Amino acid sequence: MATRKLYAGVKLRETRSRLGLTQKDFAIRLGISLPYLNQMENNNRPVSSTVLLALVSEFGFDVTELSEGDAERLVGDMREALADPVFGDLAPPLADLRLAASNAPALARAFLELHRAYRQSHERLASLDEALGREDAPLGPSPWEDVRDFFHYCDNYIDAVDRAAERFARASDTAADPEQRALAALEAQGISLSFKDMPGLREYDEDTRTLTLSGHLRGPTRRFQLLHQLALLTQSQLLEATLDLARFQSPAARAIARIGMANYFAGAALLPYNRFLEAAQETRHDLELLADRFGASIEQVAHRLSTLQRPGAKGLPFYFVRVDQAGTITKRHSTTRLQFARFGGACPLWNVHRAFETPGRFLRQLAETPDGLRYISLARDVSKPGGAWRAPVRRYAIGLGCEVRHADQIIYADDLDIDNAAAYEPIGISCRICERRDCHQRAVPPLERRLTVDANRRGLLPYEVAD
Repeated sequence: MATRKLYAGVKLRETRSRLGLTQKDFAIRLGISLPYLNQMENNNRPVSSTVLLALVSEFGFDVTELSEGDAERLVGDMREALADPVFGDLAPPLADLRLAASNAPALARAFLELHRAYRQSHERLASLDEALGREDAPLGPSPWEDVRDFFHYCDNYIDAVDRAAERFARASDTAADPEQRALAALEAQGISLSFKDMPGLREYDEDTRTLTLSGHLRGPTRRFQLLHQLALLTQSQLLEATLDLARFQSPAARAIARIGMANYFAGAALLPYNRFLEAAQETRHDLELLADRFGASIEQVAHRLSTLQRPGAKGLPFYFVRVDQAGTITKRHSTTRLQFARFGGACPLWNVHRAFETPGRFLRQLAETPDGLRYISLARDVSKPGGAWRAPVRRYAIGLGCEVRHADQIIYADDLDIDNAAAYEPIGISCRICERRDCHQRAVPPLERRLTVDANRRGLLPYEVAD
């Protein structure tokens, strides 16, 4: 397979600006000519191996920062947006989308924001939403979408919060248990703790400085809620500074993101970066062993694996997703080239949907996307009991996976026939942009393809997708 050339003009410009260097000074430090640097920064030439070595030796640069993850995410998001019927036959070719994502990422994101605003207003009109009569209804993204996209484009890694959580986790030599550390820290803040039978999980009274937790909480969830509240109380300045940088479009989005940041701190304190990364590599990413070693849940461990993107100390690139029984994605993130559908449901051939059929068991799948990339996909159901008779039980399925080229580092791939092309199940992102012509589970036609309909002939579908 030919090596793909690396075009990273945006990253080079960002690096030079961060160092405060002119193009001339940057070129001298890299040992190249000014015109050559200019061509690379404008993506007219790929980044050479000589330049990569110079970046490492001169600036201690983490070359993995030059990966095309952001650009690939933007290309996938734009392809899905352009599959909207409103664009008709105007969708540009894939090469143009890649150029836009690489050379003008801000413009690409502005296009996605515009399309999202259009979709939101269109859906309100179509459903006769109450917002029809409201003058204060904004056409921007919903607060939830705004926050989701923030974490999405940060690679689900928030460096300052992650390092603060790690410092907290190793601050005490006497209390190795994160729950004991959290309790000691809360006590130092003058916070009293109580447990009672309550419908929710956690409640904090600012006046009495009392934190109340549900008596039904199990160990991992109890630890997580303690650490979450601790983040809100002791890391307020850090969280607010991080939120300032994000520039959310509404107070509601900022409030949701603040909870997300506290959740991030809790997960990072429960599973400290370097210690968890080392354990993950040692166990070859065995979720059950990691959960037992750190006193965490399977879901917490799977989610944490998808956040190990610290520059200079990155873990394997995983995707992580959580879906409900209706197939709705409630959590999603990918540091792989696999991207999730932003609009509509996920591919039904993906094993995460089958996890509900086999509770308590891991399902493995070798999967191939239409672009030819192959993945090892792991899925399992996750039940969250209500803690009492007649209390509702929340059921989800989680999915975790990585490209098959990392199979030697994944214990779940040990006895899979990864060299057999026939062992891979074809999956896609969503039917609207999937290019497979003969998928037996196709729900709607691909919007970028011409259809042929023959009333005297019926195959798997009532139409055929033309080449």
